Amino acid sequence: MSQFNDREKAFENKASHDKELDFKAMARRNKLLGLWAAELMGLDGDAAQAYAQEVVIADFEEVGDDDVMRKVLGDLQAKGVETTEHLVRERMTALLSVARAQVTSAS
Repeated sequence: MSQFNDREKAFENKASHDKELDFKAMARRNKLLGLWAAELMGLDGDAAQAYAQEVVIADFEEVGDDDVMRKVLGDLQAKGVETTEHLVRERMTALLSVARAQVTSAS
């Protein structure tokens, strides 16, 4: 019975670890997306970092990516940057791969 309990505990630990990595990867992706958008809007330095943090925080408004999409797309369009939802979603997908690699190598 102890062996079964040990296996169960190992699966629980792995699931918890995987969820934590997913959370970190999404936050990292959002920061990278914010930095990308900041560059398109002509922001740099502290202003770019502050904007990236705003994008990370925007993800806590609702489940899924729609809150981040609205934030970034709306801000880009408000600054006169020609873009589309499709382009931003493509960037989000590409940056998620980058973020996962960064988070995985850091842990």
